[in-house]
Amino acid sequence: MLALDPSAVGIGGRPADKTEAIRQVGQLLVDGGNIEPGYIASMLAREKIANTFLGNGIAIPHGIPKDRGLIRRTGVAVLQVPGGVEWNQGEKVHLVVGIAAMSDEHLEILANLTDVLSEPEEAQRLATTADAGEIASRLSGRGAAKVAAAPSDAAAEDLGQGFDIAIDSPHGLHARPATAFVDLAKSFQASVRVRHADKVADGKSLIALLKLGAEKGSILRVSAEGADAAGALATLKAAMEKGLEDEAQAAADAATPVFEARQTIRYDARSVAGISASPGLAIGPIRQFVRAKIVVEATARDAGGELKKLDGAIASAKRELQELFDEVWKKSGPAKAGIFKAHAEFLDDPEMLDAARALIGEGRSAGWAWQNVYEERAGTLAAMRDAVLAARAADLRDVGRRVLKLVAETIEDDPQLPEHPVILVADDLTPSDTARLDPAFALGLCTAGGGPTSHTSIIARSLDIPAVVSAGNSVLDLEDGTPAILDGNAGLLVVKPTEADIAQARQALVDHQAQREAERRACYKPAIMTDGRRIEVVANISDVAEAGHAVDAGGEGVGLLRTEFLFLQRDNAPSEDEQFETYAAMTRALNGLPIIIRTLDIGGDKEVPYLQMPAEMNPFLGERGIRLCLARKDLFRTQLRAIFRAAATGPVRIMYPMIATLEELRQAKEITEEVRASLGADPVEIGMMIEVPSSAVMADVFAAEVDFFSVGTNDLTQYVLAMDRLHPQLARQADGLHPAVLRMIEQTVRAAEQAGKWVGACGGVAGDPLGVVILTGLGVSELSVSIPSIAAVKAQIRNLSRDKARALAGRALACRTAAEVRALA
Repeated sequence: MLALDPSAVGIGGRPADKTEAIRQVGQLLVDGGNIEPGYIASMLAREKIANTFLGNGIAIPHGIPKDRGLIRRTGVAVLQVPGGVEWNQGEKVHLVVGIAAMSDEHLEILANLTDVLSEPEEAQRLATTADAGEIASRLSGRGAAKVAAAPSDAAAEDLGQGFDIAIDSPHGLHARPATAFVDLAKSFQASVRVRHADKVADGKSLIALLKLGAEKGSILRVSAEGADAAGALATLKAAMEKGLEDEAQAAADAATPVFEARQTIRYDARSVAGISASPGLAIGPIRQFVRAKIVVEATARDAGGELKKLDGAIASAKRELQELFDEVWKKSGPAKAGIFKAHAEFLDDPEMLDAARALIGEGRSAGWAWQNVYEERAGTLAAMRDAVLAARAADLRDVGRRVLKLVAETIEDDPQLPEHPVILVADDLTPSDTARLDPAFALGLCTAGGGPTSHTSIIARSLDIPAVVSAGNSVLDLEDGTPAILDGNAGLLVVKPTEADIAQARQALVDHQAQREAERRACYKPAIMTDGRRIEVVANISDVAEAGHAVDAGGEGVGLLRTEFLFLQRDNAPSEDEQFETYAAMTRALNGLPIIIRTLDIGGDKEVPYLQMPAEMNPFLGERGIRLCLARKDLFRTQLRAIFRAAATGPVRIMYPMIATLEELRQAKEITEEVRASLGADPVEIGMMIEVPSSAVMADVFAAEVDFFSVGTNDLTQYVLAMDRLHPQLARQADGLHPAVLRMIEQTVRAAEQAGKWVGACGGVAGDPLGVVILTGLGVSELSVSIPSIAAVKAQIRNLSRDKARALAGRALACRTAAEVRALA
């Protein structure tokens, strides 16, 4: 049996919160040689998918199953918190029992722990004792007689009907499968009992089931009595035979927002554990990012002048955010750019503006009033229990400081971005800070706070900068120039690494680069599946330079040219000649490879002031995409003329965005044909995007009208699920691999195949490793992805068979949730 050593018990802990408590008990496991530091991040990730609070002031944090490779040997550590720490709402914990289990050696301690759960006085005694040995002895089964497993209200005999079954779970009937059993049992009116040897438990009591101590191979007798007893037994038996827990599902749920905590390097030097936010490795000196100190006067005499100053600053901040939106949109696409669209919405918040103006009216300066208002509201957000909502506090502070700089009397020590390669350390970088970083100099990012779902983390991933967040305030004490390794894969910052640490990290970088290089060398080879089917891998681009980059990266053409870049950041629409020259430059750069030019898709998330589009209550359901083109036929005709002229210089296809009705498609085709005929140009292939449910449902009708479909997975997802993909709270749930979205794509592909047409896909799912398999399995024959993803996607396809892809796609279509689809990986 595993014995708990007193050295693994921390007495008198005072963690500030649940996260700090888990870090402290995790550090006890590290100090005891039980786990690698990276396993602490896995323990934190587990909290996102499971409640580890047991009751009577006891919690059992532990890691995700897939991260058991970070466990050196099975162990248990205890952090005693006499004053208590809030675990979840209304749950105060005094004993934090950290578990690192490679096998079932810990189950005896867990059984003893459940004994304590049934004795409130004993739990209170252990929560306040100053003797670590007393806690160790009690949980090792030496400090008190064992309590009978059967609850007082359960008789020792079985109930009327029942069945025998062997426990197949590798770790026995522990917390997760027991919880699943209880949930099922509670869905029936019948009484349910579970017997293991001479112990009997109420099947609707988690504590009672845990106290059975049933290990792998144990024979359980499950019995029930009541009107629906037969149904209860049938359901429970089927669930137990299938398996009460899906560990792959648990790991997938934890990793959905970011990455699984994984470590392939064992470091000798001190490691600070955080949470992985962007994968990769960086070796370099520490550089502390110290934000500028903004000084404002508390009071002002001229309220009218201060109001004008605030209004002017807000207007300037909006222009800055629009420029940042346009810049990020070009580099990383609309989803990443939408972060700054959301920032602009903060500046239009009437409650905030009214509060600031009221304070100015009371004699406060514009700067003081604005700072007071946004900091108060950011503090409220930060205190919310929902992690996604709390992460939005950083966004509000970011946009708040942007305005504050413009009204401040003094800005002291405005921070300079790194000009040589460093690992940047900060309390919490804002999205604006992160977007300005140059990956050549910002080798990696480490923040004391923040989270993996923050917008800063999202931008770091889009820039391919390794990042670790929520590493704790100790990283802020590191001096500039301190050598370090940032391991974004494991969620670690390694301080003053040894030569061996550096050698391992450098080798890992070399191996990663070799893999990238192998993919790059093979990038010009076609993406042919193992059974001979070819998938075209093409690029999404937004400017002329990217056309050449797409070819260099191995792209077989351009699957989506976002022509909006020509219309942004200017005071008037581009002329026909300007558009022609741009499109022709791209066809020349592609040197005979095809390009799909999407006609203007503006509206919704991309406003253009000079078009004087009227304000709409819901712009995503208003005049956007093809509807704008049909409303502004002058713009549409000018663009079409430029496209047909460019078609004489290389293979061009035209694609209409946001087609929802047959009438829209036919009207667009009619105008296109009129323009073509007026120029005497040769016909080109005409396609349409599948972005709204009506186009997918009516795909059989549309297939007779076009030459090809391209599924815009980002927009299709938001319209199918009725979730704004830029919404700060809902965006995370808008998963393009949701079964509802996949069924729309499957319906589109079937309709196209019957009409002899092909289907491509662009958007985030097309470059997602799991998405690649599912889309090809559904029958999509072209994937349009970001330029950096081309080589890796082609390499993945070459190792994939069509039969396996089809099988996985079929399983995905049968899933009920996006999480179930993700778990298929």
